[in-house]
Amino acid sequence: MIPKLPLGQSGPPPFKRFRQARMALLATGAASALIIAPVTGFEFARADSPVVPTSMSSLPSLAPLVKKVMPAVVNISVLEGPNADDEDADTAPGSQSMPEFPPGSPFNEFLRKFFQGQGINPNGPQSQAPQTQKVALGSGFIIDPSGLVVTNNHVVDGAKKVTVVLQDGSKYSAKIVGRDPKTDLALLEIDAGHSLPYVSWGDSNAEQVGDWVVAVGNPFGLGGTVSAGIVSARERDINSGPYDDFLQIDAPINRGNSGGPTFNLQGQVIGINTAIYSPNGGSVGIGFAIPSNLAKPIVDQLHKHGKVIRGWLGVQVQQITPALAKGLGLSTDHGALVADVTKKSPADKAGIKPGDVIESFDGHEIMALRDLPIMVAEAPVGNSAQVKVWRKGQDLTLNLTVAEQPGNPQMAANGSEESGTPEHSKALGVTLARLTPGLHSELHVPAGLKGVVIRSIAQSSPLANLDILPGDVIVSIDQEPVTTPKEALTMLSKAVAAKNVLLLINRHGMNEYVAWSDETNQG
Repeated sequence: MIPKLPLGQSGPPPFKRFRQARMALLATGAASALIIAPVTGFEFARADSPVVPTSMSSLPSLAPLVKKVMPAVVNISVLEGPNADDEDADTAPGSQSMPEFPPGSPFNEFLRKFFQGQGINPNGPQSQAPQTQKVALGSGFIIDPSGLVVTNNHVVDGAKKVTVVLQDGSKYSAKIVGRDPKTDLALLEIDAGHSLPYVSWGDSNAEQVGDWVVAVGNPFGLGGTVSAGIVSARERDINSGPYDDFLQIDAPINRGNSGGPTFNLQGQVIGINTAIYSPNGGSVGIGFAIPSNLAKPIVDQLHKHGKVIRGWLGVQVQQITPALAKGLGLSTDHGALVADVTKKSPADKAGIKPGDVIESFDGHEIMALRDLPIMVAEAPVGNSAQVKVWRKGQDLTLNLTVAEQPGNPQMAANGSEESGTPEHSKALGVTLARLTPGLHSELHVPAGLKGVVIRSIAQSSPLANLDILPGDVIVSIDQEPVTTPKEALTMLSKAVAAKNVLLLINRHGMNEYVAWSDETNQG
């Protein structure tokens, strides 16, 4: 740190003061090194001492790895629009804009010259004539010498034409073999007329937090770019889909890296770069890659069938909160709570009911909610499986046959309703009404749903602690179905007196459990 002079005190000119301070710091550092160096050298000479790198020069070079894998990493350009069949459209100047820095930044002029040299319009799309096509850029990698290329689904979604560019600059028109939006994966195929360099899959389950990784891709359309970092976390759920199970890495990835590979130090693909957390549009060191152990079977199915065939139970599940666990009589929050069961589905045929907690599937324990969809999806269609459930204080084991996941699963419908008048409880501060046939459409709930409708709820109501709203349909109270407002108010009064309320509600067609317990609201 440069020393500062008190106000009014004279001293040497700023540059001279800086040199004096710098020399003082260097002298102090040299003296410290003379004192510490002998001790450090002695410690590292001991056979039982851990080997700790003393400088960056101790780290191995990644150049051999990069040289090995780089030829198999490709750039992908996608054209959308009426002129997508134009042969040279994907190289049209101005199809891409350069990154922006704050006005007056010295980097702006530097980048302007650099991007002009790359054939990119530095003024961006806003200064161009109206375009009849849209160009998107991404990355991918070859997994077979015949020309199979893996990338992200969002890179090629809506594409009229896809072009794959190899590291040597050769370009090939690509065919989309198959896409899977649920895992954001796509498989392409190119015909180069000869064998192509390729990379192999690694075991993502073997990667630990702290392991080194290398990301290769096409950020901002610059071409093959390499960055290095570590695995920052595993099993990340970023709410992008039902099968989220990302590796989090800090190797810098940016726009255009999507679909590119993440390598381990053996040069094997252990992830596909898919998303970044970025408040400003650029890399902040938080990137997410689809693990290879999740991607490989998906890619294999895309190659064989052009689509993904997944297992299906026919249940709608939700996370178990502490309040729900108490209401269900559970000692932990492990498992998946069944909120709804699709009629005539494998789960329905096996006897699974709303309110059951699925504790294990086919012998594998469900520790977190997202475990179940992944396990079921990977289960072979037609196979038998045992499902262990918790129901009203007891463990049950049910047998079912896994079915193929339909394109648009329908939720359960359970009969018809009667009409009636609202019932109000002053003590509970709530008004309930029957669910009449006309209300099903108005509330956007299944036509055969049974229950009572919440017409109003006072802020002072003891039920105000629950996440319920006017228009919600109460399907069950403490896992007992309700059909009339009077019956529901009686059951609610008992539950409130016991200071433990568990409701199954339907809101806009989706079942969800809500709970309130006096114990969970203390402290």
